[in-house]
Amino acid sequence: MNQYYTLQVAGLTRELPICKLNDSLSIAGFVMFSDVELTIACATELLKKLPEFDVLLTAESKGIPLAYEMSRQCGKKYVLARKSIKLYMRDPVGVSVKSITTAKEQTLYLDAVDAEYLKGKRVAVVDDVISTGESLNALDALVKHAGGKIVAQAAVLAEGDAADRKDIIFLEPLPLIPNEEGEA
Repeated sequence: MNQYYTLQVAGLTRELPICKLNDSLSIAGFVMFSDVELTIACATELLKKLPEFDVLLTAESKGIPLAYEMSRQCGKKYVLARKSIKLYMRDPVGVSVKSITTAKEQTLYLDAVDAEYLKGKRVAVVDDVISTGESLNALDALVKHAGGKIVAQAAVLAEGDAADRKDIIFLEPLPLIPNEEGEA
């Protein structure tokens, strides 16, 4: 099997390493961290596709640089759902999530101040990759709990069956890669 997947997105080409997920399936590892050119280009293209929104929401992880850059470009705030409760958080609300790239269940938390900010706002939920949709579901639950209105769910890439979804906005599909027989 080829060790890299060639991705073309937002006018750029990147070679993504193939990473074994389990005995039968591999994924192309997409990481925006430190790739400023890619982050800027993807943020620009995603903003063109979004409907009117008041605030961006992402989960603490690889979606942070994307949400930051989108926020910087459009001048609207982004809110971060955290993976753990921090000392400064007051009355946090949490929602459990299990994603394809995480070995165990995690909980995403929203501080009461951020939840209050989301109340009544049009929220665009953004992430780097949508695969199973579990992270999106958790973020959506946090928005609903806070009293916000989800107007878009967006990502740079839609992986596997997620590319067939009509309720998400994405720039490019990303295939799941079957492992070959006898592959180590």
